[in-house]
This record gives sequence, structure tokens and C-alpha cells, in this order.
Amino acid sequence: MGTGTLYSLPKLPYDYNALAPFISEEQLKLHHQKHHQAYVNGANAIFEKFDNTRKENIDFDVKATLKELSFHIGGFKLHNLFWENLAPPGRGGGGLPGSELAKALNSEYLKFDRFQKEFTQAAVSVEGSGWAVLTYCRKTKRPLIAQLEKHNVNVIPGYTILMVLDVWEHAYYLDYKNDRAKYVEAFWNLVNWNDVGKRFDHLMAWESAGIK
Repeated sequence: MGTGTLYSLPKLPYDYNALAPFISEEQLKLHHQKHHQAYVNGANAIFEKFDNTRKENIDFDVKATLKELSFHIGGFKLHNLFWENLAPPGRGGGGLPGSELAKALNSEYLKFDRFQKEFTQAAVSVEGSGWAVLTYCRKTKRPLIAQLEKHNVNVIPGYTILMVLDVWEHAYYLDYKNDRAKYVEAFWNLVNWNDVGKRFDHLMAWESAGIK
């Protein structure tokens, strides 16, 4: 049976109060400790289910279980990226992207303001619960904005995700109630462009090396 390490909740790269006033300590703690932890628990429970049912030779609903596993692992990985995409205001959060990422965004969107506007519109208009993401199409060499509904649908296979914004209500309801637009506006004060830029630079290094 499986012997690999179970999923575990990562430690945040900053204190719970570090993103205030844009994300409060209470909101961040609830998001991380309750909601992110739920995806950790959900994924681990399914791996335990695999072991137990196979050991006892018990049938289970494979389709539903695999969909649930995709949901939990998707939620786990997207939240990991989300925390790393954020930084405290004045200590890496906010401002403008630099270096090669800025060139790529300016080439695609002509100016940063246009990119910011389109990303904001994508985030505000996600139907139900989901994410706005900045990804990269290695076929066309273009940075693209996309929407992910929930965690495990509408993912473009093979596209590297560089930046994400969680627009599930659990990400903002204590601070902003149902005002998603105000939360999205606050997000721009927290974007860790250094982290996003490093991800882009790493991807470009793959491109230069011909790594698929």
C-alpha cells in the first residue's frame, strides 16, 4: 500500500497580522487554518480510503472519489501558491512587476493598467466560487488571464500558473462581506511581484533550455 508522505498544511511566509489592513489577522487565520486545512484533510482521507478499500477488496465510486481528490489537491496547491503570491504592504507587497515579467505584460496588454483592469474583471466575474489566474501559454509565448471555477475544472493542461487570486467567499467574507470587488481592489496592495517574477524567470529558463 501507499508509503508516501501525507499532505500537510504549510506555514505562511509571514505572520497572520502582516497583511492588514487589506486582509485582517482573523480573516487570514480562518482562511489558512480552517479552509486550507480542510483540503489537506480531504486529500489525506481519500488516500486512506484507497488503502483501506483495496486492502479489504471493497468497491467504491471511483469517478466520484477521483473528482473529490482532484478538488482537494487542486485547493491545496492553489492555496500554497496564493500565500506565496502575497507579501505584506511596504515589505514586498504591491507596486509594479519588474524585469522580464513587466516586459511580457506590457507586450501583451500594452500597459500594466490594462492588464490590471482585465485581471480585476476576471476576478470579479468568476461565477460562484473560483480563482483568477495569470498563466502562460508556451505555444504562443503569451501571458494569459484565466478563470478557474472551484479548484479542479477549467484548468488548461500544461499551462504554468504564475499568480492566483482566491475569490471564494471564504477568502474575504469577514473583512468585505459580499463585496468581492473591494477585496479584489485590496489584492493589488499585496501582490508579491518578486515571487511572480521569479516564477516567470524560471519558466523562461525552461524555454531557453528547450525543456517541454
